[in-house]
Amino acid sequence: MRTLLSLCLLMVSNILWAAPKADLWPYWQQSNETNRVTVSHVLWQQLLDKYLIQQPQQTLFRYRAVSDKDKWELDRYIRSLTASDPRQYRKNEQFAYWVNLYNALTVRLILDNYPLKSITKLGGFFTFGPWDEELITINGKQLSLNDIEHRILRPIWQDARIHYVVNCASLGCPDLQPQAFTASNSEDLLDQAADRFVNSTKGVKLTGDKVRLSSIYDWYGEDFGSTAALQSHLNQYRKGAPVQLNHISYDYDWTLNETE
Repeated sequence: MRTLLSLCLLMVSNILWAAPKADLWPYWQQSNETNRVTVSHVLWQQLLDKYLIQQPQQTLFRYRAVSDKDKWELDRYIRSLTASDPRQYRKNEQFAYWVNLYNALTVRLILDNYPLKSITKLGGFFTFGPWDEELITINGKQLSLNDIEHRILRPIWQDARIHYVVNCASLGCPDLQPQAFTASNSEDLLDQAADRFVNSTKGVKLTGDKVRLSSIYDWYGEDFGSTAALQSHLNQYRKGAPVQLNHISYDYDWTLNETE
């Protein structure tokens, strides 16, 4: 009976969750390229420096160790971002703003609900994870994580590397980056994140002529293009022998990316 119930719940989860399409929210397209103001991400960087642990194949977060003071500082950082109108900034400044905000909100979600084994346990019974929950208000507009990723970042910047830098607090996800994004370092960090993920076993694992890819490449296939385009993308970053995408399977680990 328990096995049957588990299978039913898994089937419901698969039905309820499907990777969202990029769907532009036009309100957020505006920018001011003459504005030289920069957004401070110092508070976010301090949190990363203190609690993010880098391992060869994975970065892990010490959720259990985060002090009440640092939780308050995280809230203060998020409040500082949401109190401003990102449309007044340059596009490069906006990109860093949205990526850092997404990742900070994800960490706060975990901290607010800790302990838990997976972010997918959050949300209602008939939802798969918290991504559609409205978490913040900016300019009177309520936004969810899905709004930031799929209605702002993906459609406005149209860069597949975005999938390497928005973190879902899971072992299967591309790493939470140890550096906060800024207008000046975003391009380098995007390439570094792509390089690290493509050369990790959670991104690409070769066994003979078989290739196991992260499910990200399946869920967001429209962003990576045809099989030939995806193969070219992977080999742009791969070290060693080129990947041949002849026999592909997909996998993803939703276990929380935590460490003691």
